[in-house]
Amino acid sequence: MGWLELTVEADVEAVEAVSEIFGRLGHGAAIQPTKLIHDPHDESKAREDPLAPYIVTAHIPDDGAAADAISSTEQALWHLQAFGLRPVGSLAVRPVAEVDWTEAWKAEYRPQRIGRLVITPSWLETTAAAGDVVIRLDPGMAFGTGLHPTTRACLELLQRMKPMPASVLDVGSGSGILGIAALRLGAQHVVALDTDPVAVDATAANAATNGVGDRLETREGTVGRPPVNPAERFPLVLANLVATLLVDRAEGLTAHVEEGGTLIASGIIALRGDEVVTALEGAGLVLVERLDDGEWLSLRMRRAT
Repeated sequence: MGWLELTVEADVEAVEAVSEIFGRLGHGAAIQPTKLIHDPHDESKAREDPLAPYIVTAHIPDDGAAADAISSTEQALWHLQAFGLRPVGSLAVRPVAEVDWTEAWKAEYRPQRIGRLVITPSWLETTAAAGDVVIRLDPGMAFGTGLHPTTRACLELLQRMKPMPASVLDVGSGSGILGIAALRLGAQHVVALDTDPVAVDATAANAATNGVGDRLETREGTVGRPPVNPAERFPLVLANLVATLLVDRAEGLTAHVEEGGTLIASGIIALRGDEVVTALEGAGLVLVERLDDGEWLSLRMRRAT
């Protein structure tokens, strides 16, 4: 099947809103920095340039519904400007095969280190140091390669879970990176949810590549609706979403955190951080730790016993 690639350049303040618009298309979204600042002493360490814009990308099938999808997306992007957000570029559309999407990433992708975790694509050889945990993750049509600051913050918070809980719920799994990392760090079983079937397939494939496919269960859906039993509770819930979804699903997310358990929430633009904290506290969680880089916010919260 042919695909159309939709791309917009957006200032950091507008990334969340653009991602939500692209998320409505239902076939995956990716957020990439336009500029990385590399550590000259360690090429595996890199961070986004906070002054540079991001590229937000989505893919839709090149079929009879494509024209309407593009039109509605253009209108939604135009309406964003009414809220006074910093710049959002014009929507660019081009035909692309999935193999082209992957090959385009290969030219620029480098291993990324986040604490003990080293995220590397399968086509690169990586020499692991003692104590390193290598995760092989090939980029595809799903968000979550470890480059975006919200993903990196989740991985940092995940490594502070000692001991790692036996079972984990990953809501909005994207590429599956968080669930895979949890398993490689000591979890025994992960349930990974995503509403996008492309992401569900990517999560399963990436789990198999990393030798944890038998311990990672994928489901298409989200909290508050089938196939998730509302009575299921986990000692650790991961939710790398966006502020709006975290606020809207605060009750649903909290319901799946067992007493004394932890929620790691991310994908929060800093300006909306207090709103998300208030919603999650109102649902019964207590703030334990807050990572704030000035642009993005990630939270570790606990459910009272």
